[in-house]
Amino acid sequence: MQTRAGTGRRLGAPVTLGISTLDPGHRPPAMPPGRQVAIRVRMLDDTEEIFDVSQKASGKVLFDLVCSHMNLIEGDYFGLEYQNHQKMIVWLDHIKPIYKQLRRPKHAILKFSVKFFPPDHAQLLEELTRYLFALQIKQDLCCGRLTCNESSAALMISHIIQSEIGDFEESQCRSHLLNNNYIPDQMPLIDKIMEFHSKHIGQTPAESDYQMLEVARKLDMYGIRLHPAKDRDRTKLSLAVAHTGVLVFQRHTRINAFNWSKIRKLSFKRKRFLIKLKPDLNSSYQDTLEFLMASRDCCKVFWKICVEHHAFFRLFEEPKPKPKPVLFTRGSYFRFSGRTQKQVIDYVKESEFKKIPFERILKLELLPLETTVHIDFCVRYSRFSFSFSHSLTFSFLFVAAMRLHAGLVSNSPPLPASAGLPHGMVNGQRSLDLGSHSPNGRQPSPLTSPLLNDACSVRTDDEEERFPTDRAYFIAKELLTTERTYLKDLEVVTVSFQSAVGQDEATPDSLKETLLSTFEPLQKFHTGFLREVEQRLALWEGRSNAHIKGDYQRVGDVMLKNLQALKVRHSEVLLKLEKACKASRRMDSLCRDFELQKVCYVPLNVFILRPLHRLVHYKQILESLCKHYPATHVDFRDCRAALAEVSEVVDQLQGNLVEMENLQKLLELKKDLIGVDNLVVPGREFIRLGCLSKLSGKGLQQRMFFLFNDVILYTTRGMTPTNQFRVHGQLPLRGLTIRESEDEWGVPYAFTLAGQGQSTGHTFAASLSNNLLTFPEYPEDSSVEAESEDDMTASHTTLERPAPHRGNTMVHVCWHRNTSVSMVDFSIAVENQLSGNLLRKFKNSNGWQKLWVVFTNFSLFFYKSHQDDYPLASLPLLGYSVTIPSDNENIHKDYVFKLHFKSHVYYFRSESEYTFERWMEVIRSATIPSSRGRALNSKEPHPL
Repeated sequence: MQTRAGTGRRLGAPVTLGISTLDPGHRPPAMPPGRQVAIRVRMLDDTEEIFDVSQKASGKVLFDLVCSHMNLIEGDYFGLEYQNHQKMIVWLDHIKPIYKQLRRPKHAILKFSVKFFPPDHAQLLEELTRYLFALQIKQDLCCGRLTCNESSAALMISHIIQSEIGDFEESQCRSHLLNNNYIPDQMPLIDKIMEFHSKHIGQTPAESDYQMLEVARKLDMYGIRLHPAKDRDRTKLSLAVAHTGVLVFQRHTRINAFNWSKIRKLSFKRKRFLIKLKPDLNSSYQDTLEFLMASRDCCKVFWKICVEHHAFFRLFEEPKPKPKPVLFTRGSYFRFSGRTQKQVIDYVKESEFKKIPFERILKLELLPLETTVHIDFCVRYSRFSFSFSHSLTFSFLFVAAMRLHAGLVSNSPPLPASAGLPHGMVNGQRSLDLGSHSPNGRQPSPLTSPLLNDACSVRTDDEEERFPTDRAYFIAKELLTTERTYLKDLEVVTVSFQSAVGQDEATPDSLKETLLSTFEPLQKFHTGFLREVEQRLALWEGRSNAHIKGDYQRVGDVMLKNLQALKVRHSEVLLKLEKACKASRRMDSLCRDFELQKVCYVPLNVFILRPLHRLVHYKQILESLCKHYPATHVDFRDCRAALAEVSEVVDQLQGNLVEMENLQKLLELKKDLIGVDNLVVPGREFIRLGCLSKLSGKGLQQRMFFLFNDVILYTTRGMTPTNQFRVHGQLPLRGLTIRESEDEWGVPYAFTLAGQGQSTGHTFAASLSNNLLTFPEYPEDSSVEAESEDDMTASHTTLERPAPHRGNTMVHVCWHRNTSVSMVDFSIAVENQLSGNLLRKFKNSNGWQKLWVVFTNFSLFFYKSHQDDYPLASLPLLGYSVTIPSDNENIHKDYVFKLHFKSHVYYFRSESEYTFERWMEVIRSATIPSSRGRALNSKEPHPL
């Protein structure tokens, strides 16, 4: 069968909605006057497209047309390359007119290629972008540019063919490899490729792209384009540039690297390419390194590429053009044109364009009936759209393929009655739906969504599961779902964290021993407990048992037995971990690096406290069961006995839990703040953080406040690589007075804070919903001195040595959404955890996606299944409102709640009244503050 994959693009968009280098909502620039010329562009799938542009148009106009053609949002990673009159491959300059770059534009063929390779493909936020990167890697493998060992090559090819032909079938896979070459010498690797391919069953094309890029990005030659050169000794070398700086290769082996932070200047003089380094007493290199290239033009081409890479990966924003001198010119005035990587990432995160569907198009020739089983594999696993000349032929082929395949796969669902173009599910995946469109005219896609970057299964409205209707069943199921998440969280410590730090010399032996003795027995115990709960629930919810009463319809006996066997002791891990990080910078760096891993989806210290919080969860579940059961119920006595057991333990640990939660929050804030020493001091308690506006000569300026029981810190987010908050001032609470200043300044909700003995103070303003200053009683033993406010006039435009840091912590969420959170809210949000399946729908879509959702730390974390090791995406809930959809929203389903913040609207559908109530309850704990500050209704100063 002859197949050819067309370009992956967004489908059903009536107008261009995503243009790479333009601001949101803008159309492509108007075409300048002049004679138009047709220019051919070869896409990454080897198809060619023709674009009509004016010869006077700039290169950017043509590039934007190409991105517009694909509705490509993250187009800034790509470029158009061509062969100039000197037979050199160069990138089309966005600023220069086309006629000054292409001598014969009618005969030129430009190639759309990846220009900037980021260090981590997780920085590519759109599946379409990752798909195009995967095509580029496929090309680089085929032409021999991406060299690697045989194992890596075989693994990458196995992911490629998984995305192209679907799940492994031996004869089909071997035939495909014999007819398609992915690397120059493929024959010796066929068996190894097939072995890898057999392990990818169920993997979608989006997942295959992701995994292939995961392998490729770790290779030395990933994204490398070699430029021949010689050193001063005339030794043949090659120069290359990457996101880190300038690299030196000998053949395909990297022998040296010069980081951007070490380079002072890059320049060229005729054939000589010069790298001027910053002074370094510990380095044996000279101040200036010199390389000889084939010609001045070769030097200039490579120099331009270096300038663009430095600007794209290191700068915050596009550099401004330099003014040209009036009389004399010296050197090149070339500059990078376009958005930097930071601007691209921020733009895509903030825009709504990710809702535009994306699917892969596969064009098939008409086939004889006996080969239609392969069509079914494409439908089931590749989720491609098909184009046939006769709809009747397609309908016949589809039905025949399904009937043939029904005998091969025992769990295949039956075809719906309208077997022409089915709208149901095929083995758990969405089948073709060429006639179904959303209200806005766009075709729903099973591949992308604003929250999930990877493919997820799509559930139709007709697919309903049958469950018992007893409320006790759903309470027991909450125990099951949350236990699955809890066990995964234990594995983060016992497997991932111990693997990351266990072999390092910086990790103290006492910490290793405490980790081992505390968490491994817990993991072993809860593995067995989860197995028992799963077996009990399987009997309870069995299809034949759904409406029959029996001894298996209870869970109290399982909990009582296990809670009595659970040896609970307070974990000393948090204290020892904090002590080790304080004593060793290396240990602190290891922990920060670990928190950047996807598996560590909340701060590490939160995982450490999970065992204490889990006891509170058990108590909540048992209280719900005891409240639901009548005293005569068979499960009531066991539930009440188990509740007594766990309540006793929780009461004993309550004081220690509050202390540990406070320490955990102080340690977390310590990572977000700079400019304050010894944030974690004895007796200090965190109370609240939030945004206020500070009144100064420049007007109202946003500040982030941190309120403790002894001091107030006010900060602003620094323009640093880590986006930490820089402390501007500290106000001790001893003798601090507060008075309303609304009439004085004419600003709503304005108030003035003045320290002891001060006649004037600092004036701030708060929104009505953001009452931050609920002051505690002042402790007697504090002696924090006030500091003057720093002058934040320094501008930082480059990313110098970025440090490990999460940019989506709760502090950043409060900053962007102008809200506040108290320690009481933190405690409630941590204790009110919930897990389970939900159906998710967007405002303008007509399909529901089934997702595994975990609520914790004021956020929803989204997975494809409970077995996944890390979330695909998260949704911080601060600032959101949770309501029930109104009638005019046309959500004709039960148990649906709505999350909305500004223009963002999401609908979630639960399986029962109980789960609906629980999700509403826990989400409200994150969206509605539990404690409101007392109103300041007197205009007299209030001594504290």
